[in-house]
This record gives sequence, C-alpha cells and structure tokens, in this order.
Amino acid sequence: MSASDVGDGVKRAGLLIVGSVALDSVETPVGKVERALGGAAVYSSVAASFFSPVRIVGVVGEDFPKEHLDFLGSRNIDTRGLQVVDGKTFHWSGSYEGDMNEAQTIATELNVFQDFKPELPDDYKASKFVFLANIDPSLQLQVLDQIEDAELVACDTMNFWIDNKKDELVEVLGRVDILFMNDAEARQITGEVNLTKAADKLRKMGPRYVIVKKGEHGALMYCDGNTCFAAASYPLEEIADPTGAGDSFAGGFMGYVANTGELSDGNLRKAVIYGSTMASFNCQDFSLNMLQRLTPEEVDRRYNEFKRLVFFEEF
Repeated sequence: MSASDVGDGVKRAGLLIVGSVALDSVETPVGKVERALGGAAVYSSVAASFFSPVRIVGVVGEDFPKEHLDFLGSRNIDTRGLQVVDGKTFHWSGSYEGDMNEAQTIATELNVFQDFKPELPDDYKASKFVFLANIDPSLQLQVLDQIEDAELVACDTMNFWIDNKKDELVEVLGRVDILFMNDAEARQITGEVNLTKAADKLRKMGPRYVIVKKGEHGALMYCDGNTCFAAASYPLEEIADPTGAGDSFAGGFMGYVANTGELSDGNLRKAVIYGSTMASFNCQDFSLNMLQRLTPEEVDRRYNEFKRLVFFEEF
C-alpha cells in the first residue's frame, strides 16, 4: 500500500484527528510568513490525507479564511467537526535560529481555542482510528469519552502539559495504544536519561508502542521494552520552516495505518518511514505550502529513496 494507491480508490477506514487549528506567524533564517495556515490538527490531517480519508475536529474564529476551509475540503478532509465561532482564531508567533531544531515562542494568543470543547458528530464517534494531536490532555479525555469502539488510538503531547497537567496526561496514556513524544519530553515525564528506560516506563503507563521523535536525528519506535525500529531522517539540503514537522510525521504514520488497517510490527515500521517522509517534505517550505503542492507519486519516490539510503547487505 502506497500513497499513490489512495488516488486509485483504495480507501479503508477513515482517521479521526482532534487538535488545534491556527494561524501562524513564523520567521526563520530563510524568510517569514504572517498568519499562515497551521495548527497540529491541520498539519497532521493534511499529511494523513495522502493515505486515508480524514475527519478533523477543532475550532476556528470568524476570521479564518474560507480559502483554508476549501483547501482542507479538497484534500478529502471532512470538516464537519470544525467549529466556527465568534472571535479570533488561535494565533501562534515564533521564530527559529541556527540549526532550527527548536522554536522560540514570541506570542501565543489562544482566542477561541481557549474555550474549545471537542464535540464529535455522531458518525465520528464510530471512528476506528483516532489521533489526539497535541492539546490539553483534559480535552483528549473528553474525546476518548465520546469514542465508541476504536481499533487504534494514538496521542501526542508537549512539555507544557507534562509540567501542568501530568495527572490528566497519565490518564490519557492509560487509554491509548501509541504515544508520540520527542526525546526531551520522554525524559521529562519519566525522569530517565536513557531513552530505552524512559520508553519502558512509558509503555508501562499504557501505550503498546512509544515513538520518540528526534527531529533531524530521525525517530525511534519502542515495543516490548526494546527498540524495535530506528529510522533516520531524510537528508535535506535546505530547510525553510520546521513548524509542524512532528505533526506531519504523526499524520503520515496514522494515515498509512488507517488505510492499511494492519497493526503488525512490520507495517508499523513502514508507517514510521511514511511519517518521516511527510515530515521531510513539510520542512521544505513555510506553512502547508509544500504539502499543498505535493503529489502522491513524489511521496512514494521519497519513501523508496529512504529504503535505498538505509539498505545494507547481510554479512
């Protein structure tokens, strides 16, 4: 199953994604954008849409451009779960310097996102594949309480929730199958310096799989207390904007799994590479610009290039 297959009508169970929808202002050494389309739910939904139909749940204000709604709809993303309310859309402003591995937040304006309460349309509640993007874990719990019988649930989080909502986050971890987290967050929540030990502790909290995102150094997937897959990142000559790379990774991973419906270790390894593929494309331009013009054939070519880069003969 590849990204190109989706275009041929091979579509299985859709993917439900809940998270933030934002207008981002970002400056990097390459340039800057003002109030561009962003948010964890958007990046992950667009990346996932290359493999699977997507249902998005979030909230925007009356200032959210109609062109963005039209774009999401054009990518086989069901936006009936996207609430449009009076007020301004969540706005994040940040900058990157040097190797661009870490964003410096300039301003966070929650606006309508501050009072967001996820409400799932009735048919969304039967979603078999669910991704809880990086939002308040109390909201993630509200979504889980509405889901009826999911086959696979994954979540993402961040250091702020570990510091301020750890009890709720631990409750979420007890109810999900896959956890996405960067290496600093894995160490933060467990108190372990060694990532393998940290992943083992995290798995004991509930998730069967722990996927540690390491930015330009790739990703590690842990299962059964051990590292069961290590993936490199794709070597890019130029990076324009890394905003949303982790969300694109998770979206590509979950979209591929939702499309294939296969939860074997081997298939999850492929999902990791498709996630890394989508993240690499995302970094090549600002906002959703690269993913907007990307084709399934280009996704498959880069996936195969990943295979070529890491292949080695048996001894």
